[in-house]
Amino acid sequence: MKRRNFVKTMALSVTLAAAGITALPALAADTIKVGILHSLSGTMAISETALKDTALMTIAEINAHGGVLGKKLEPVVVDPASNWPLFAEKARQLLSQDKVAVVFGCWTSVSRKSVLPVFKELNGLLFYPVQYEGEELEHNVFYTGAAPNQQAIPAVEYLMSKEGGGARRFVLLGTDYVYPRTTNKILRAFLHTKGVKDSDIMEEYTPFGYSDYQTIVANIKKFAAGGKTAVISTINGDSNVPFYKELGNAGLKATDVPVVAFSVGEEELRGLDTKPLVGNLAAWNYFESLKNPTNAAFIKKWLAYAKKMNLPSSERVTNDPMEATYVGINMWKQAVEKAKSTDTDKVIAAMAGQTFKAPDGYTLEMDKTNHHLHKPVFIGEIRADGQFNVVWKSKGLIRAQPWSPYIPGNEAKQKL
Repeated sequence: MKRRNFVKTMALSVTLAAAGITALPALAADTIKVGILHSLSGTMAISETALKDTALMTIAEINAHGGVLGKKLEPVVVDPASNWPLFAEKARQLLSQDKVAVVFGCWTSVSRKSVLPVFKELNGLLFYPVQYEGEELEHNVFYTGAAPNQQAIPAVEYLMSKEGGGARRFVLLGTDYVYPRTTNKILRAFLHTKGVKDSDIMEEYTPFGYSDYQTIVANIKKFAAGGKTAVISTINGDSNVPFYKELGNAGLKATDVPVVAFSVGEEELRGLDTKPLVGNLAAWNYFESLKNPTNAAFIKKWLAYAKKMNLPSSERVTNDPMEATYVGINMWKQAVEKAKSTDTDKVIAAMAGQTFKAPDGYTLEMDKTNHHLHKPVFIGEIRADGQFNVVWKSKGLIRAQPWSPYIPGNEAKQKL
């Protein structure tokens, strides 16, 4: 700011303060606005509200340590309310009206697909923190959740192994939208390479917010009578609650038909009686139960923040998308400082090769060419207290394959 303008601004500040007015338009120039685009109402609020809170915690932590480029981060929170077209409207608002430097948000793939044209048109930057189906690689997006080869494929390989129960029949059960359908297309192709026939695969989808799983669970029991069976669940949002309750009502135990979920973590299990679900599985890149100093510090930080902000419960849990949110925001900060700018193209270039010590206990790396993190994979069994015991983990970090090798024509698509 030039000296003459600075003096005028300070004089105006004194005048306004004397009048009891403290808000100054010039304040915006001293902050960097960042957007938070998560559903705080509707069917996905059960999962996304925690990501909003995690983003705010991370921003507060960064601000407490001096901010970014000498400026404090100013969060702009919007609620697209589990309404997919509204995601695009809110994304446009954040980029065009609020002038945010970056957006952290979305959960479902349909919400991400909804906002992509906006980010491309306005050259915005989105950090997406949730596992997804792949088959996408966008210049304006960094994917801090898992690609299929970092979650879905290892989970099915485990179920087919001796230690995982040796399943040979599979129920592919999901919410009816792009993530479950595309993931199951990849898994069906993968299962074919393992000699599993279509007659040994049952595939079923339900709408968002679906709650009547009695018939579906009965059909699963009937299908399982044909041989060793496992359920691959890509159910999203609050529909997980009635699904798992019906499993318990039907007496379908993990020892009979194990369920591995890709969208159920500690947060979703908070609303359930987990005792009937003990032994069922989830595949993620992080669990709260992981024992290491970085995770202990992360959990302590989260519980302190939840208590300070009087969130619904001071015993709120941590989960995989929360870790991915935390990692993404910190990596963006590092890239901005490396680029010495919040310019989208400069930050994108600076993101390549960024590393960050994550709560999962590993130093994660942003791939230099495909905008995805190199991540570990963990498979956990549900415990009676709603936490997970890790029963399998990868030997190290796995590089993401955004374009699945099990889909014909993807061989040459691994880079941007």
